[in-house]
Amino acid sequence: MREFTVAGMTCKNNVFLAPLAGYTNHPFRTMCMRLGAGLTYTEMVSGKGLLYGSEETRKLLYCGEETPKAAQIFGSDPALMRAVCESEALAPFDLIDINMGCPMPKIVKNGDGSALMENFPLAERVIRECVRSGKRISVKFRTGVDEAHKAAAEFARLCEGAGACMIAVHGRTRDKLYAGQSDYAQIAAAKNAVSIPVIANGGIWNAKDRDEMLARTGADGVMIARAALYRPQVFCELTGTAPVPTAELFSRQLEETRALYGERFAVVFMRKMAAFYCKGMRGAAEYKRRLFSVTDTGELSLLAAALFGAEGA
Repeated sequence: MREFTVAGMTCKNNVFLAPLAGYTNHPFRTMCMRLGAGLTYTEMVSGKGLLYGSEETRKLLYCGEETPKAAQIFGSDPALMRAVCESEALAPFDLIDINMGCPMPKIVKNGDGSALMENFPLAERVIRECVRSGKRISVKFRTGVDEAHKAAAEFARLCEGAGACMIAVHGRTRDKLYAGQSDYAQIAAAKNAVSIPVIANGGIWNAKDRDEMLARTGADGVMIARAALYRPQVFCELTGTAPVPTAELFSRQLEETRALYGERFAVVFMRKMAAFYCKGMRGAAEYKRRLFSVTDTGELSLLAAALFGAEGA
């Protein structure tokens, strides 16, 4: 772990929270920053939805005074993506990340996300136009679309050539989704192909995984995804921050989520978070059954206190 600087933006360390669709809202991001994350990303935001005035899309970009902070956007229209980067909605963010790795069919079929790894010329135009906005631009992508078409090094060079200041490489191909071991060789190839910082993502659950990823790839930092959903204290482990008991984390996250998004959203969202946090605990199956019958935050708070109260950090 070390201080990390890219294009004049300084992060307290090189352990980042990945953008997670449906989860990395403002309360979750700020919690991870308090636990040690050096940089956090919004969930993936539709460039088209944002530019066309979708209120639900704008809600995904809610942020506070925390710094630095990054937003992730997706889209495949170069001019539209530049306009999004220049928009007032993205003005508060220190870094704009372009998603070129999402494997979900509904994204890919529209030519967005990892579909851009099949169209290098278009991907380059999208990045170049976003860079012309004057914002710091990074790109997150996968090692390729399948085993027969791995292209991490080539795509990394494309990103750097188009003006990206940083890349994050998810060490799996699109067809693997989130299964299997990360491809260290492909991430290392991307690192060796460029001079800009490379962040490694995929399969990092603890300090041992982090150390192996950095040792085998030479990456400049790591990006934590699913591990943060199950155990946000992973940032404490990776950065040497004092651990915080889950009961305390949950209580504060619940209150901040309710205050920002309202009672109904808080109940639905925090039931899911509690289910993640209790994975592996004795009696978790029964608690999950009870969790999803809860209808208000008061009841949820009491159940979570019983669930996590004796669990500690």
